[in-house]
Amino acid sequence: MRRRQYWGWIFVLPAVLFFALFSYFPIINSFVASFHAKDILSLKAPKFIGLQNYIHIFTSQDFLNSIKATAYFAIGCFIPLVSISLVIATLVVGLRRFPKIQNLFKMIYYSPSIVSGVVSATIWLLIFDPRGLANQFLNFLANNPTPVDFKWLALPFMARLATIIIYFWKYVGYFVIIYFAGLVSIPTSLYEVAEIDGASAWRKFWSITIPLLKPTIEFVLIVAFIACVRTFSIQYVFVYAGSPREPINVISLNIYTTAMTYHSLGRSTAMSVSLFCFILIFTIVQLRIYRSERVSYV
Repeated sequence: MRRRQYWGWIFVLPAVLFFALFSYFPIINSFVASFHAKDILSLKAPKFIGLQNYIHIFTSQDFLNSIKATAYFAIGCFIPLVSISLVIATLVVGLRRFPKIQNLFKMIYYSPSIVSGVVSATIWLLIFDPRGLANQFLNFLANNPTPVDFKWLALPFMARLATIIIYFWKYVGYFVIIYFAGLVSIPTSLYEVAEIDGASAWRKFWSITIPLLKPTIEFVLIVAFIACVRTFSIQYVFVYAGSPREPINVISLNIYTTAMTYHSLGRSTAMSVSLFCFILIFTIVQLRIYRSERVSYV
């Protein structure tokens, strides 16, 4: 057994070293760099300044605005992603008698998640154009005799709403597939017994589906929140297409701007470390909350 364990470590070691080199080392290096002042274009050695980078970013109005912009986006996108994707997945599972139609809907919902964020944002820029489909559709609903430009790319609220719509459109199918996998793993016999007892569809959903789906919901909550907080590409495309920066200047975009525009490696890494710590704390809290709520079909 001991010899087999050694061979197991030998086979696993290359993957562990590769992961450590390209994952753990950059993380550790970021922690170290966040305590130094360093200009990316300068050949001078980094200067150790302690916590000054952290003090600067948390007293900077620009970074505080980024936290606010990220919170607006995360809340506005996270709740619809988690809830609406579950509803859609439940409806798709209900089509099990029609497998071809079911597979078609799964493909339709999942297709946008394959497209890159930059391509998605570029496509939707055309839709949100003053002459695009978004304005035409809203004018049609409002029955406006004279077309109105809703200024999707100019007004702060509309810019936030536009980025949320794009992100939801892109990733809702991804979480639909995850929910779908969790739903089909629930034994149908439980629903049949509940139906014999006279339970309504709503009662079966709340008393059977939700409790047995908790591991999947836990995974979706963590992944969806991390994805929403780390959003970058859509806001980047919008800003460089002329949209106002302040309402959609999320933390990831601010990190990029601080590093690539202002060349401040120390402050950008301090922002990255702060974002990493926040995501880590949220994940640990979520795992602790759901640790005592494991479910079993037996």
